[in-house]
Amino acid sequence: MKLLFLHGSPAAGKLTVAKALLGMVSGRLFDNHAAIDLARTIFDFGAPGFWELVHSVRSAAFDAAAEHGVSLVVTTFCYADPEDLPQYEKFEEIIHRRGGELLPVFLHCSREEAARRVGNPDRVERRKMASAESLIKYLDNYKFSPVPRPNCLMLDTEVRSAEATAREIISHFGLGAAHSS
Repeated sequence: MKLLFLHGSPAAGKLTVAKALLGMVSGRLFDNHAAIDLARTIFDFGAPGFWELVHSVRSAAFDAAAEHGVSLVVTTFCYADPEDLPQYEKFEEIIHRRGGELLPVFLHCSREEAARRVGNPDRVERRKMASAESLIKYLDNYKFSPVPRPNCLMLDTEVRSAEATAREIISHFGLGAAHSS
C-alpha cells in the first residue's frame, strides 16, 4: 500500500488536491475530518479523550487498508511540528510493517491566500475552520511545516491549480502507472 500524506495548514488546499488526484488515479480518500467527525459523535472537539480517539481511528484505518491490500490511500492532515511527529512516526511504523510506502507531500500557500480560502462555503458545511480570525490565531500558535523526511515533496498551492498540483504529485511518486486503472 502507498499512503499519500497530504499535509499543511488549514486552507492550504489538501482536500481539493486529494480530490483532483483521485479523479486522475484510482485510490481511496481518508480525509482528516473523517476521524474528527467520528470523534465528535462521542466527545466535544478537544475534550479529554477526543484526540486519542482521532489518532486511534486514523491508525486503525491505515492498518486495515494496508492489511487488506488497498493499493493507494490519500489522506489529509494538518501536521504541526513538533507536536504531530509522534503521530506521523506511528503511521510510518504501520505502513512499513505492512510493506508499504508513506509518501509525504507538504502543501502550502501564503497566509493571505489561506485567509481568503478559509471562508469558502464548503468549509462551513463540513464543520472545518471557517473564519480568518481563527485561522490567523491557529497559524500563530502552531508551526505547520513539512514532515522531517528527505522524500517530502513541497508544493505551493497558491501558484498552481489543484489539478496541476495533483499531476505533479502523480509524476513525482510514479502513481499513474501503478494506480490508473
